Amino acid sequence: MSRQAANIIAAQIITKPDCVLGLATGSTPIGTYKRLIEMYQAGDLDFSEVKTANLDEYRGLPRDNDQSYYYFMNQHLFQSVNIHLENTNIPNGTEPDAEKECSRYDKVVKDLGGVDLQLLGLGHNGHIGFNEPSDHFVKGTQCVDLQESTIEANKRFFEDISMVPRQAYTMGIGTIMSAKKILLIVNGEGKADILAKTICGPITPKVPASILQMHPDVTIVADEAALSKMPK
Repeated sequence: MSRQAANIIAAQIITKPDCVLGLATGSTPIGTYKRLIEMYQAGDLDFSEVKTANLDEYRGLPRDNDQSYYYFMNQHLFQSVNIHLENTNIPNGTEPDAEKECSRYDKVVKDLGGVDLQLLGLGHNGHIGFNEPSDHFVKGTQCVDLQESTIEANKRFFEDISMVPRQAYTMGIGTIMSAKKILLIVNGEGKADILAKTICGPITPKVPASILQMHPDVTIVADEAALSKMPK
């Protein structure tokens, strides 16, 4: 899965060296980033003109916190390739004014000219970015209250569940859907039910990822376990 996903991202970079990549965090894309680093080290990829915009960031975590997504991206990709850090963009989790930060980040993505290829993972409850199940799809960047299932899923990264942030800044569904291409990567049997609902179920904000059915260019890369609940 990671190799195939990395190949798709590499093709985007080679085809358009100054492309804008929308990047994701969490355990699923780590292998993909590792493969991209290997391609760079082999001399097959050049990140010098690439620009990036990350999906989300925990609200309240400073960049030097080892659980912040800024820290994650530096650890798992940025510090190991020749990307210019001024070309990387991640929501500012320490900005207390939510309205100000959401407006700022919407402008960041707009000024980049939009996203050429958006990498996504899939939450157990169907969230993409941190767009949690809701009664409506949110268009722009928002500050969200994380659901208990998301907090529970993320507690493995923290010493104690009480340390898991309860809010996050995230690109909205509209911003994600405006990307020219979307790459969704999913692995593990634990994601099989929600992947089947995402692909085959009704389009509903109660399963945020189901909106991807309406995007004209989505590639899903998943392992057999994640695909095990798909209709035959």
